[in-house]
Formats: sequence, C-alpha cells, structure tokens
Amino acid sequence: MENKVLGVIPARFESSRFPGKPLIDLKGKTMIQRVYEGASKSKLLSQVIVATDDQRIVDTVKSFGGQVEMTDKNHPSGTDRCGEVLSRNTGYDIILNIQGDEPLVSAEQIDQLLSAFEDPKVQIATLGIAGVTEEDKQNPNRIKLVKNHNNDAFYFSRSAIPNEVNGSEAARKEFPFLRHIGLYAFRSDVLQQLVKLEKTKLEQIESLEQLRWLYHGFSIRIVETKIETPNIDVPEDLEKVLRYL
Repeated sequence: MENKVLGVIPARFESSRFPGKPLIDLKGKTMIQRVYEGASKSKLLSQVIVATDDQRIVDTVKSFGGQVEMTDKNHPSGTDRCGEVLSRNTGYDIILNIQGDEPLVSAEQIDQLLSAFEDPKVQIATLGIAGVTEEDKQNPNRIKLVKNHNNDAFYFSRSAIPNEVNGSEAARKEFPFLRHIGLYAFRSDVLQQLVKLEKTKLEQIESLEQLRWLYHGFSIRIVETKIETPNIDVPEDLEKVLRYL
C-alpha cells in the first residue's frame, strides 16, 4: 500500500537573520511561492500546506492558489509547526518538512528522501551529501553528520566530525565525510511523539533539534543525494539563488 504523504512548509515572517524572508521577490515570484511550486512537482505528495504565523504570508499563499494554515506564533521550530498541521489533517502516513527558504527545492530530492520509507523500520529520514570541503568542516552553519552501517545517523554537529587530528592521511582521504541537507520526513505517529519531547542539554549546546530525537532513541535514516540547491539563510545568499534562477 502506498504511503499518503503530507508536505508542510513552515514559514515564519520574523526570522532573526532575515525578517520577511518568505515574501522576498525572486524574479517575479515570492520565495514562498517558489518553494510551494517546486515541492508540488513531486508526485509522491498528496497535499502541500504552508504553515505560518503571519497574515501577510497567508494572504500571499492564497493569492497564488496555495493551501495555507495559520499556526501558533510561539512554536520553537518548524517541526512543531508541522505537528500542529498534522493535528488538524489526519489520515496521512508520512509528514515531509520542507524548508521555507529553499526556493529551488527539487522534486527529485523529495522523492529520493521519501523512498526511505519503503523500509518499514524507518522512523525519520533526512538527506546527506558528500563533497565536504575544508571550509565546510570549519563553518558552523554547515551541519556535518556521521552514520552507521545501517545508514542511520548517530551524530550531527556544527563542528568537524569525525575529528581528524590523530587520523592517518590515508584515512582522511578515504573517509566519506557527509554534510546534512535539512529536509526531514517523519512517520505520523513518530512526529506526534517528537513534538512532546523536552529539549535536551545536548540539543541546546549544538542548537540542533535532531539531537533531541537521537537522545531519546529515535532513529534517523540518512539518504545520500547528489542534488544540492542553495537556500536563503541571510540576505547575502540572495545573489547565489538569483544566478540559478
């Protein structure tokens, strides 16, 4: 039986690093419209809903014919926003959290991620990509990860992992370093459990919510992809995305 998948795009207006980011103009379309239309190209998604906390975003999404729901302003993360949308939209097997600052989101990337759920043991899935540069390793905004022989993550970090100080040159050259791409998919029952978990000290140290899930014993399947699309985190990222467009 095929899984019924709900795609949710969390979109806050008051981003600390780039206020109003979802409504910036990207060659004639707002960012939120480009994310919505890109995600909707995946034939594996039964429905796509924008989850926001701002009436301006609600109005914009409705203006291009998209589905949108107002959610609590006090949610600490996009995952919590997805959980609220799920609570009002039952009957879905998998919830896909689509980053609202990925205007070039790829349907192929989404389909790769959702393929992980062909394995009934998978609870959560996310993406990893090879080709980690020395600059990436030192950049705390580039999240690094390591996985086990089952392709499940056992740690994510803003630091360079694994630590190479005592490694041989051959090992450093051969090790498959991976960087995280923050597209998440959850089984519905798992997401309902995740949003009830209290923050952990480990999560707060790294400022990475997926460490809370690992700490509490949930598994995160890593799907390797060769597709990477630039996101818009700060205003300086705009130029790179505009070049792609």
